[in-house]
Amino acid sequence: MDMETVAAIPKYNLTEDQEKKLILREYRALLRALKPKLKTGDKELLRIAFEMAAEAHKTMRRKSGEPYILHPLAVARICSEEIGLGVRSTICALLHDTVEDTDITLEDIEREFSGEIARIVDGLTKISNVVDVNASRQAENFKKILLTLTDDPRVILIKLADRLHNMRTLDSMKREKQLKIASETVYVYAPLAHRMGLYTIKTELEDLAMKHLEPEEYREIARKLAETKRERSRYINEFIKPLKDKLDKAGGFDFDIYGRPKSIHSIWNKMRKKGVAFEEVYDLFAIRVILNSPPEKEKEECWKVYSMITDEYNPSPERLRDWLSNPKSNGYEALHTTVMGPQGKWVEVQIRSKRMNEIAEKGLAAHWKYKEGAADESRFDKWFQQIREVLNTQDNDSIDFLQDFKTSFLAEEIYVYTPKGDVKMLPVGSTALDFAFSIHSAIGVQTIGAKVNHKLVPISHKLRSGDQVEIITSSKQKPNEDWIGIVVTAKAKSKIKDALKEEKRKIADEGKYIVQRRLENFGAAYNQHNIDVLTVFYKLSSSLDFFYQVSVRNIDLKELKEFQVLGDRLEPPKPVRPVEQRPADAGTATVPRKDTELIIFGESSDRIVYNLANCCKPIPGDDVFGFVSVGKGLTIHRTNCPNAAKLMANYGHRVVKTKWAKNKEISFLTGIRIVGMDDVGVINKITNLISGELRLNIAALTIEAKDGLFEGNIRIYVHDKEELDELVIRLKQLNGINTVVRYDTETA
Repeated sequence: MDMETVAAIPKYNLTEDQEKKLILREYRALLRALKPKLKTGDKELLRIAFEMAAEAHKTMRRKSGEPYILHPLAVARICSEEIGLGVRSTICALLHDTVEDTDITLEDIEREFSGEIARIVDGLTKISNVVDVNASRQAENFKKILLTLTDDPRVILIKLADRLHNMRTLDSMKREKQLKIASETVYVYAPLAHRMGLYTIKTELEDLAMKHLEPEEYREIARKLAETKRERSRYINEFIKPLKDKLDKAGGFDFDIYGRPKSIHSIWNKMRKKGVAFEEVYDLFAIRVILNSPPEKEKEECWKVYSMITDEYNPSPERLRDWLSNPKSNGYEALHTTVMGPQGKWVEVQIRSKRMNEIAEKGLAAHWKYKEGAADESRFDKWFQQIREVLNTQDNDSIDFLQDFKTSFLAEEIYVYTPKGDVKMLPVGSTALDFAFSIHSAIGVQTIGAKVNHKLVPISHKLRSGDQVEIITSSKQKPNEDWIGIVVTAKAKSKIKDALKEEKRKIADEGKYIVQRRLENFGAAYNQHNIDVLTVFYKLSSSLDFFYQVSVRNIDLKELKEFQVLGDRLEPPKPVRPVEQRPADAGTATVPRKDTELIIFGESSDRIVYNLANCCKPIPGDDVFGFVSVGKGLTIHRTNCPNAAKLMANYGHRVVKTKWAKNKEISFLTGIRIVGMDDVGVINKITNLISGELRLNIAALTIEAKDGLFEGNIRIYVHDKEELDELVIRLKQLNGINTVVRYDTETA
């Protein structure tokens, strides 16, 4: 982790003595948190680690000015208190930045502690020390995290604790740094925390990222939540009372029942996905029933409680989630149902045992605590095994890898059955072809179709939870390029690429023979130097490609006569074909690279080459960032654009601070969607308001009416966001208009 990703509370002004006291207070709090786990000699080891880190970092300060050692101490406390890790992990957390940022070496750590601790610290250091500057830094970084994960999952848990502390103290960073780190968090770290079963941490990471990426929406939802708190508490008590009485009356249940508010991020997500206002999000909270049951009675008691709840309140049949019979691969077990509560409100109820609750809160660490002595290979271990497989065969570029990893391993799962009834877990969106590769790659490459629930389907058929799948193969089948687009799992993708490469190699062998003959006829030797010269001359990336192109007759080698032969070495003709000057150089030259400089764009006299991204159609007044793209100069995206998180997380170094110039001369195209009651003259009212009163130019208008409702999509030219906001407010005031939202994307 580079020094720049660290920040803390601004306005820092403590004396040296106060600093020492603060550091000791943090250290003692850490010891208190670890007290139940301390064995003989542990305290001594912790003291050595703390002193080693304090000494190594003593001259270093964080962005806010506070002593750097407070960061490793905070990370160590998160590891022990919030993730539930033990003494060895805490020592690693204390030392996690020493090898990278100070004079301490891995040998010192191994000598002082153990090979295991040195290995974890090495894993954490590898994550930060990114060598490959050409690949995206963050993607490369992430690949390294996963490589170390195959040795020890604690590396990821400590990395998540490190990221959580950085997010909590992000306020004193520069805005563009905040955007980059927050995007990265939402794109990679929050899904990873979710997959590790750390729901509390995942939620906090998402909320903190949203606070920086969508500050206005965040504050607005937080304000509304605070305003409705009393009324919510009253409702929760009203909902819980009859259930509590029922459970008490039944006797034999040791339980806890309470309401828990949903996170700001998940409320915002719901508002966005469903296009509803805050007031219309019905599940602002969930009710939790935690049972203190003995392990052998857990499932039985959860179902009993479920039956009592659904006796009291009517359940929504399609909203029952049974993760008791089929736990998620991150270890999560629970029973979720949504019931109709008082005042006609839907309420989500989660039922789980104390053990399940601890696994849900503490994820991996708790999972191991309960696993000791368990003979069956858990889903978690299977998940790690799959990651190892993919990492071992991975040779494609890091960005592809990150994308594949997200879809394969961080997505929610579906459960699919083999003809014999064995269960396979696959990410949502998997196809019959993914299933075939999950059984065995030899079956995958020969797949010609499948039977899903005894019906014949093509290999591209998307599977659903509960499907039973039988794969049909043929020895004549060979994978083709289209297959890569059909599959979502990383294993299937890499095996298809391997098979295609193998196929290409066979065809290329024929080309190799042709090249050999031509070179010998020409009086030049068939050697590596000459092959390299020809590969470069024909602008190909590898000799395999060169042989392949010769074999499929795309290259006929007639240019050979322009070459000279010196001894037996080929010399390319002078001059070599002129290399085209890429326009990217011209585009990026206009972009200042210093962090402090702000690009002002949108003036009519602009010298900067910029264009507005099609994916989010920014208009003046939107919160935006500039992205330096090859060949196009600067592309302007909204910070809440669907692609923003990916761009900022993967290519942070190409993101620049940008700001609109005040300009009323240029109009920008944007879109709004209106839903309302289908009434005579409603369209007239809308067009009158837009063209007549507000004098805005309509580019396109489509209206569809169905069952008494209409939905209108209007493409419209505005000068800036103020004008658009004014239009939205005025439209909402019209009679019969229900919702007015801006398009997020061009395709919306």
